[in-house]
Amino acid sequence: MQENNPEIAEESLKEKTAKGLFWGGVGNGALQIAGLLFGIYLARTLSIEDYGLVASLLIFTGIASSIINGGFTYALVNKQDTTQKDYNAVFWFSFLTSILLYIILYFSAPLIAIFFEHPELTLLSRVLFLSFIFASIGTVPHAIIFKQIRVKEQAIIEIISILGSGTTGVFLAWKGFGYWALVAQSTIYILLNTLSKLIIASWRPNLSLDFNPLRTFFSFSIKILLTNIFLQINANVFSAILAKVYNITQAGYYSQSNKWMSMGNNLLTGMIHSIAQPVFVAVKEEKERQVKIFRKMIRFSAFLSFPAMLGLAFISNELIILAIGEKWSACIPILRLLCFIGAIYPIWHLYTQLLISHSKSDIYLKGNIIQGGLQIAVLLALAQHGLLVMVIAYVTTYYISLLYWHYHVNKIIGIRISELIKDILPYIVITLAVFTIVWLLTLNINNLIMLLISKILLSASLYSLILWFSKSIIFRECVELLFKKR
Repeated sequence: MQENNPEIAEESLKEKTAKGLFWGGVGNGALQIAGLLFGIYLARTLSIEDYGLVASLLIFTGIASSIINGGFTYALVNKQDTTQKDYNAVFWFSFLTSILLYIILYFSAPLIAIFFEHPELTLLSRVLFLSFIFASIGTVPHAIIFKQIRVKEQAIIEIISILGSGTTGVFLAWKGFGYWALVAQSTIYILLNTLSKLIIASWRPNLSLDFNPLRTFFSFSIKILLTNIFLQINANVFSAILAKVYNITQAGYYSQSNKWMSMGNNLLTGMIHSIAQPVFVAVKEEKERQVKIFRKMIRFSAFLSFPAMLGLAFISNELIILAIGEKWSACIPILRLLCFIGAIYPIWHLYTQLLISHSKSDIYLKGNIIQGGLQIAVLLALAQHGLLVMVIAYVTTYYISLLYWHYHVNKIIGIRISELIKDILPYIVITLAVFTIVWLLTLNINNLIMLLISKILLSASLYSLILWFSKSIIFRECVELLFKKR
């Protein structure tokens, strides 16, 4: 039989991975461009305090969304023979949990407002937290689409969601609704995302409330759940600490900086996330093949993330001032520092996805607890030294945590740190060399628009030329993929 031929299987997986990366790039690219355009208008129209108010609630929305998911998405993807009973049990657990959480947070809203000393947060949080219920309905459809590596469909879903929610946010901001524009944008995005997944996945729950299938997932999923909670704390604790220790304005500056970094980072990580775990699961019994795929994904990540994210830091001054105005200039040094997280985050993400594909949720949990605990301790200890010192320490924890992830991945598939350095070092060196040359070439350009355009065009051209003449395999494969008709 042809399907048992390993060469055909390898080609099939390679084709599926290539298509996944292509459509992941298209979808995430369109998503980030649309988000950029909507974000520019909102940032120019709304106040720094508007962003700070919404940012102060992100830690609650993040933790709640983790609890709703319960880690079952990864469990459903890892299980080879998933049944309707499995899907149904996960759906009802997520949905009922979301309602319980909303009730709890609804009555806790006044306490949240008192904690941050902003009474308007009571009603604002009660509306924003409705998104928990919407998100829970999409948990199983998302798992089905993700498991089948239907990246093209995921791209369509994301584009529909961002266009609908962005248009809503812009309209409300234009009408003078302030922070409600941000709340509406976030809530409408999740609602449209969920409805689109329900339509595309073509799956519906039944009324059977049988939770027995969850027992087979529980040991794995509870660790993913706890890990996701820590991930959300790690990602959003900074805004909460700033809003409490300093003020809403400082939280707003950090939120805007993180938003710009995340736009670039989400494009890269989103491409990889759409295919990484399903591909690793497909080859987890073939160690040599998994090592080959893992290292190629590491090289692909480095090829894109270092020039993209360090490039964002390189043009941050011109970009922020031209796009959203002088009032946000305090974001520039923060953004530059956060870009160093974005540069390694796709690699960080690949390590964790490989561990999850081997059901190592205990290692995943411990790593994030350690990193999260370290981040909170560092942030609180350095709060008196100012925002930039806190950001530097926060960024450093991500680099330190790479050692933990590498240690455990090495135990599973046997990849040495020297191999990792060999895979990513050329892209770091080329990127830094390119930006140094371009910086020297553009020193005498004073017009911000010309400076921004020159930096982007010269950097992209020089980076591409160096990779082409050095016969970079990753670069040539990407060029072929880009121009190949699909």
